[in-house]
Amino acid sequence: MEYKMTIAGCERALPLCRLNDDLMIGAFVIFGDAELTVACARDLLKRAPQYDYLLTAEAKGIPLIHEMARQHGDKKYFVARKKPKLYMTGVFEVDVRSITTEGEQKLYLDTKDAEMMKGKNVLLVDDVISTGKSLEALEKLAKKAGANICGRMAILAEGDAQQRDDLIYLEKLPLFNHKGEVVG
Repeated sequence: MEYKMTIAGCERALPLCRLNDDLMIGAFVIFGDAELTVACARDLLKRAPQYDYLLTAEAKGIPLIHEMARQHGDKKYFVARKKPKLYMTGVFEVDVRSITTEGEQKLYLDTKDAEMMKGKNVLLVDDVISTGKSLEALEKLAKKAGANICGRMAILAEGDAQQRDDLIYLEKLPLFNHKGEVVG
């Protein structure tokens, strides 16, 4: 089963994936889709508030903010990593539990990056916001770094995220029952 929709002028068919016996979600994967990445970055930038830096979580947000930064002429953006890397000068960490990833995870921000963010306007960006847990973790990291959160953006808002007045997004992604019918 799939759900057909238009995102930033691009028609796509999202495969439906079962979360449990009663609920399915549309799987939105931006990896490898250059046309969609460019179009979404363009349309998000049209709605973006003034910012100094972009911040996303590893991994699906990376091609999106890279393209946003390229189109906007930014020289730097930041990625919260899923594991600390040897090159990091130190880390801030937060816990995160996403509906699309099994189990508890952590996100890490390099202290060198955190120093650059301090006192700056940081725009949080993700591909899909559903429960908001990944976005919440990004916000905690940015605040630990002393950044000002100037906005929260996503390509798609799913479920309850569609009701958030603090989220800028391009399209609504409904939830589906076990038969693939839209439920919310």
